[in-house]
Amino acid sequence: MKQTIQYEAFYEQIGAINGWDFSTIQVVSEGVLWDLYTEVIHHTLPSDLLLDIGTGGGEALLSHAGAASLLVGIDLSHGMIQTAQRNLLSSGRSNVRFIQMNAEQLQFPDQFFNMISSRHAPFCASEAYRVLADGGMFLTQQVRENDKYNIKKAFGLEATEDLPTSTLAEKYLNELREAGFRDIHLKEYNATEYYARPEDLLFLLTHAPIIPDFGERATDVQTLQRFIQQYQCDQGIRTNAARFLITARK
Repeated sequence: MKQTIQYEAFYEQIGAINGWDFSTIQVVSEGVLWDLYTEVIHHTLPSDLLLDIGTGGGEALLSHAGAASLLVGIDLSHGMIQTAQRNLLSSGRSNVRFIQMNAEQLQFPDQFFNMISSRHAPFCASEAYRVLADGGMFLTQQVRENDKYNIKKAFGLEATEDLPTSTLAEKYLNELREAGFRDIHLKEYNATEYYARPEDLLFLLTHAPIIPDFGERATDVQTLQRFIQQYQCDQGIRTNAARFLITARK
């Protein structure tokens, strides 16, 4: 429970600052097999209604606003929604809405949406099933447990590079089946990332919940410097991005 509370406070703080805007980071990835929102839009019709769970600052949803008739982004964090509202105002989009809401209790009518996405955010399978129209699609991308394994190891956290199965993926697969979803498919990747500069990695660790309470310990900067020295190569500072994607139909 303590870690959950810390993460909620972290999301509130980061949400008010920049949402999930990591566009300033210089990073090259090798082995990325898909882009979540490209996958979502591939299954979306211009007349569809789309729900994005855990929308953060709304950057991804706004960049794909032309793909659906109405796009609704929800997030539990008040700070994230504040940032999303500012981004919406700057975008000039009229078919996007951002609402602070708990994914465990979706405040929408039954069978309201044709498409639901969830990126790196918890969701309730039964609630997603309820508000999804018959024939609609649900897609979620989540972070595998072996993501950034060498960074976690450098900071003394339990981590392994080779993870044959994801406990979180199995949990979500079971919940989706129990909710009534069909045509459920799972795919995964473990890509290599190269961060161009130390400040790129510093920004990541400061704005993403990879190392709990990063920056609050006097030794964190020294640990990061040692990590950079060990994993610096010609392409940049090497780590990994491990993800899984689940698609399901109602």
